[in-house]
Amino acid sequence: MVDEFANRFMIAEMPDRERPRERLQHHGAEALTDVELLAILLRSGLRGRSVLDLSRQVLQAYDDDLDRLSRATVDELRGIRGIGLAKAVEIHAAFALAQRLRQVTALQKPVLDSPQAIARMFRERFRTLQQEELHALLLDTRNRLLRDETITVGLVDRSQVHPREVFRRAIRESCSRLAIVHNHPSGDPTPSQADIACTKQLLAAGRVVGIEVVDHVIVGGAGGLPDREYISLRAEGLMAEE
Repeated sequence: MVDEFANRFMIAEMPDRERPRERLQHHGAEALTDVELLAILLRSGLRGRSVLDLSRQVLQAYDDDLDRLSRATVDELRGIRGIGLAKAVEIHAAFALAQRLRQVTALQKPVLDSPQAIARMFRERFRTLQQEELHALLLDTRNRLLRDETITVGLVDRSQVHPREVFRRAIRESCSRLAIVHNHPSGDPTPSQADIACTKQLLAAGRVVGIEVVDHVIVGGAGGLPDREYISLRAEGLMAEE
């Protein structure tokens, strides 16, 4: 009788406080261990062993290393006692989805480690605009884009760009550095004195809050100069320490 009950021992039959599915629903996935998350996928255990025991066994087969488990083939997973074809396929599919998510995320976080990369990202976006837009590109320590924040639209007087608006968002994202990019609809990316003054103001504010301003790139609009599609204020020496 005990063995028959254990063979039918599923997550739904556990006491409420122990059910991984309910714990995830009420507390979020971060509240669950790897064993519990895997148990939700497996759903049922073996005769005399709960689904949590089976989940623990699967992880131990790969030294509790999720990376190793993620690279296991369906046939390799089926080699674990209690893991049949259906369970092996479900585990493999879950990790395949996670891998695809990582790939999508990587594409959504381009590396902006040069003015060329920044200009390339915004060239088409700015090409047909008839008004200026100024963006703060929040970067991680590897210069990967965390977030593109639009700071101003249609503002010509660059002196009105307040550092508070730029760094409030950067601090919220816990980024370590940022780049500024804006367009000149006239097509000529030559920085104005207001552009230069604004950049130096942001540099000074960045030093205070500990966030590096790595560059300010100005991109020309449609009908611009083919040999000067953009200008990097850093490359032009206009971001030198005073």
